[in-house]
Amino acid sequence: MRQTLRFLPILVLPALVLAGPVRAADAEHGAYVFASAGCASCHTVEKDGAFLAGGRELKTDFGSFFTPNITPDAETGIGGWSDEDFLRAMREGISPEGDHYYPTFPYTSYARMSDEDLLDLKAYLETVPAVRNEVRDHDLPFPFNIRMSMFGWKLLFFDGDRFEPDPTKSEAWNRGAYLVNGPGHCGECHSPRNILGVVDSERALSGNRNGPEGDAVPNITPGPDGIGEWSEDEIVAALEIGMLPDGDFLGGAMTDVIEENTGKLSDEDRRAIATYLTSLPPLASND
Repeated sequence: MRQTLRFLPILVLPALVLAGPVRAADAEHGAYVFASAGCASCHTVEKDGAFLAGGRELKTDFGSFFTPNITPDAETGIGGWSDEDFLRAMREGISPEGDHYYPTFPYTSYARMSDEDLLDLKAYLETVPAVRNEVRDHDLPFPFNIRMSMFGWKLLFFDGDRFEPDPTKSEAWNRGAYLVNGPGHCGECHSPRNILGVVDSERALSGNRNGPEGDAVPNITPGPDGIGEWSEDEIVAALEIGMLPDGDFLGGAMTDVIEENTGKLSDEDRRAIATYLTSLPPLASND
């Protein structure tokens, strides 16, 4: 979705190597990771689309993107991917063929996830029905249709750092931080971006005037025009059923998020998210 206009020399990035013995992947836990990452709402066409077969259009200022098929179909999905292929895609935004993904696929957040969660997620995806569905190419104007420019964007703006727990914080805080900044990728929508599509880290989660489909996305920091007056119980209720403190209900894109993501989390994880969000510096809204 977001690209620079600067083109840099091509370098070959090393393939990921799994270090040491790896436990068997847990598809049941992978289903939970799948929910925490909100994959269904983007990779399934609304109303009549086959589950995870891709093709959902994401309209942006840079053109229209069409989400890929992530079923285990060997020809049009991810059925032929190795564990290393999957980790590289999720951590580096690079396909098995070596192509760079656009960050409409939020590998910039998924990179923070643990190997265990990612491999469990892959194990779950291998259990869903394989669907043959050739997704159309993105509809992007020049120069955004030149995928290789993403290489330069990554060199300039993508760190790929994994989540590291803060030993000075509680277990609940660290769990909330992991969910918000990793699989939940909340900052991808709730943070303002510059003209190159880079998240403003100094104003993370303070809202975005131009979110998905051009809709404004609200401030979820404890600022006065964010969630500053919300209790943890009210945040948990919003994440579980979409109910706001005033009794109204969340709508728009958050309907899918609640149905496919936060509403399927454990109460403990929703409360961990609330613990983390209420600890953040209060920022003025950017919605």
